[in-house]
Amino acid sequence: MSLSPRLAGLMARGARFLGAEYAIMGGAMTWVSERNLVSALSNAGAFGVLACGAMEPDRLAEEIAATRALTARPFGVNLITLHPKLEALVDVCLAGEVPIIVFAGGVPPAPAIKRAKEGGARVVCFAPSLALARRLVRLGADALIIEGSEAGGHIGPVSLNVLAQEILPHMTEVPVFVAGGIGRGEAMLCYLEMGAAGVQLGTRFVCATESIAHPRFKQAFIRASARDALPSVQLDERFPVIPVRAIVNEGSRRFLAHQAEVIRRFQAGEITREEAQLAIEHFWAGALRRAVLEGDVEYGSLMAGQSVGMVTREQPAAEIIAELIAQAEAALAARYQAV
Repeated sequence: MSLSPRLAGLMARGARFLGAEYAIMGGAMTWVSERNLVSALSNAGAFGVLACGAMEPDRLAEEIAATRALTARPFGVNLITLHPKLEALVDVCLAGEVPIIVFAGGVPPAPAIKRAKEGGARVVCFAPSLALARRLVRLGADALIIEGSEAGGHIGPVSLNVLAQEILPHMTEVPVFVAGGIGRGEAMLCYLEMGAAGVQLGTRFVCATESIAHPRFKQAFIRASARDALPSVQLDERFPVIPVRAIVNEGSRRFLAHQAEVIRRFQAGEITREEAQLAIEHFWAGALRRAVLEGDVEYGSLMAGQSVGMVTREQPAAEIIAELIAQAEAALAARYQAV
């Protein structure tokens, strides 16, 4: 759908950077953001991003080729900075002529950024603070994503509302995309007007028709409200738990009991501190895959952002994007009509 001149102007920088019709990025969700959803988003005028996750280089190469077979439009690849074969994965992206590489999960090593840029790709990094945003730009980031704690999966401590106020007015050298809790076009519009180049949405696309997520996983999203998507709870500061936002289920409740039992065993001298930490960390091993692909919604990990309450039905990706655009346009029209 064509944009009004006002909305097109607000999206121009982000859309130009992405090479897309709309300045809307798909969040890279492990097991969900694969060839089918990514190509559907790009075909609908947004910008799909493959989630590499723990893929080996050969597997990523297959996924890039398979996505390329489904869309002639640009898409990106999200790489986890802690992957032991990060530079090899960068090479795979370059060989597959991926135009944008998104580094996630920490500050990417300078050699990986250099390798990506020298190979012709543009680099996008996540910036949880203004100081880090400036550092990443100095390292060579071509664009940034600021993601608030409203997002699903691994989260930081600060909301997007605050991050946007802290970063957007001061970071103009490169395009900045915002993410976390965005589920409607009116919110997208507000951040564009604050200076964001575009938005990134993940949770909103889980129930796209093209998403391969299990029907039970999708139903869990459709039934959930914002208040059901909570961060994981840490019982003892001696045993850190990385905050992960997910829909509360029996697995969440068992995780609390598991932590308590592990801590009891440590205090009783039955296991070492290192063994206790590993026991806590390994509780969720494979849980996201079980939930997304096998439909284990009781004990699997239902990673979801707080915008999950705005997911009300299964829809084609193009329809979701058209809805977001229509909501933003309606808000713009109402605003200027009132003036």
